[in-house]
Amino acid sequence: MIEVKDVHKSFGEAHILKGISTSFEKGKTSLVIGQSGSGKTVFLKCLLGLFSPEKGTISYDGKAYSDLSDDQKRDLRAEMGMVFQGSALFDSMTIAENVMFPLRMFTKQSKSEMQDRVNFVLKRVNLEDAHNKKPSEASGGMQKRVAIARAIVNRPKYLFCDEPNSGLDPKTAIVIDNLIQEITEEYNITTIINSHDMNSVMEIGQKIVFLKDGHKAWEGSNKTIFKTDNEAVTNFVYSSELFKKVRQMYIEERE
Repeated sequence: MIEVKDVHKSFGEAHILKGISTSFEKGKTSLVIGQSGSGKTVFLKCLLGLFSPEKGTISYDGKAYSDLSDDQKRDLRAEMGMVFQGSALFDSMTIAENVMFPLRMFTKQSKSEMQDRVNFVLKRVNLEDAHNKKPSEASGGMQKRVAIARAIVNRPKYLFCDEPNSGLDPKTAIVIDNLIQEITEEYNITTIINSHDMNSVMEIGQKIVFLKDGHKAWEGSNKTIFKTDNEAVTNFVYSSELFKKVRQMYIEERE
């Protein structure tokens, strides 16, 4: 579990995060949503330990990050997996080498042990025949699956995803959403996803945190978001005609 208490973050005179408090549970897919400039990216980087809040605490399974020694922080980072928006694969490496990279960085496993683990996670994301391909030979959806395999190869306790469906067609995006949720539940990972994809919100949003102007404006789930009267949320979620119709259907079914 990750617990966030009254977190503030500024850059010069720009106050980006303004007292955010929330928590993210193990085994659940939690989505952070909001308009551009709402603070999502800064919030994610604070959770990753890349930015240090001026005020407030972020705790990982009861341990405050600010109280950890440098060695403990390094150990914590080894327990984090990250799926970047653009996948961030190394073009000069094969897919297998990309997935092995965190093992080489953070473990002292033998080459055969690392290879066995790489084989396992590539099979888990349905890429067992892609070991020797280069990222340039893989489709966008395959690259995302490679990024997920690399993120989980070190058996992380915490998984962070930054716009994992960016650039994907709707069908492939659903495959990636389902894969992230399956892995989260299967390995009991605390998963946090920055997203603007409302389909992801409705499909896998077991917890949703909505940020607006650096504040937590609302939190709930994909089962409760239709019920909210929070104007900021409804303006954001139902900006498309499709979701307006879905909400109206939801309301009519319960009348």
